[in-house]
Amino acid sequence: MSRWKRLVFEVRADVSAARDRDPAAQGVSTLEILTSWAGVQALLSHRLAHALAEAGVPFVPRLLAYLTRSVTGVEIHPAAEIGSRFFIDHGSGVVIGETAKIGSCVTLYQGVTLGGTGFQRGKRHPTLGDNVTVGSGAKLLGPIAVGDGAKIGANTVVVEDVPPGATVVGNPGHPVRVEGRRLEGPDADWIHLPDPIAEAIKSLSRRIGELEQRLAELDGGETPEGAAAELRERTGRSSAGG
Repeated sequence: MSRWKRLVFEVRADVSAARDRDPAAQGVSTLEILTSWAGVQALLSHRLAHALAEAGVPFVPRLLAYLTRSVTGVEIHPAAEIGSRFFIDHGSGVVIGETAKIGSCVTLYQGVTLGGTGFQRGKRHPTLGDNVTVGSGAKLLGPIAVGDGAKIGANTVVVEDVPPGATVVGNPGHPVRVEGRRLEGPDADWIHLPDPIAEAIKSLSRRIGELEQRLAELDGGETPEGAAAELRERTGRSSAGG
């Protein structure tokens, strides 16, 4: 497949991905998606800039990237490699660095950064496998690898490799689900993702309360004021629709 035929194929796949993964795109025409979806516009501009950069055209790819950032709020370096059926939801604030590599069927939400950690040369940005989902505000830094099917929670900071199928939350990010274990809620239900650190804190809080009660019984007094309050899991309907 020639470079330009591949470009046309990728554009069609990107529009199809937006319609499949964005509930707001249901029943919307292709023309409307192309003219009013900032994430789609940024990606299409990048496809063109990347093809021109591969063809050895000077200046124009970077100019396209600059103009696209000014219009859409999405910054993608022309050299970044992005697979088919890629979707940026909302788009504003997304930054994708020069040596980033993104597989097929990947979804990024607003505010995601695929960045570097210093001034080193060579490979310095993340590599994302296929079917990866990255929640809003997440920061993936350095030449790390994110395995196929992984999910990164909102506002997570990832500085180490992520196993395939894992769900990662926190700062620094740590896996809370690994392939083979059932994930709770829909892909975008970042509110109800489990957090092992929070679970450990809740366990310690319960243990402290039990120890204070036992000490009070031994002393023949009452449980002291300010005893550790029980931490409860967040329940109820998710704002993500879960």
